[in-house]
Amino acid sequence: MAKKTGKRIKFLKGEKLMYLLLLFIIIAIPVGKVCTQAILSESNIKVEKLRKDINKQQKYNESLNMKISELASLENVESIANELGLSYNNDNIKTVSE
Repeated sequence: MAKKTGKRIKFLKGEKLMYLLLLFIIIAIPVGKVCTQAILSESNIKVEKLRKDINKQQKYNESLNMKISELASLENVESIANELGLSYNNDNIKTVSE
């Protein structure tokens, strides 16, 4: 019996490179998309954390401003002046604005 030889497919020099490049592209695009989505998600988490921290700091600043207003009230100034034996004179009060 005669041996049956299978024909091998012969690729041209450029075809191997093209197939490898195509395979690389087919694999690289989905992997790259997943990586960029992960980075974007991580960035969004950081942004939300910063927003939360900013809101927390703003509330703290508002509470400090309220304390400043309470301490600068006329009744408080008069009571401290009386405790220290000073007299309250409205003409001597100077206001500093921001």
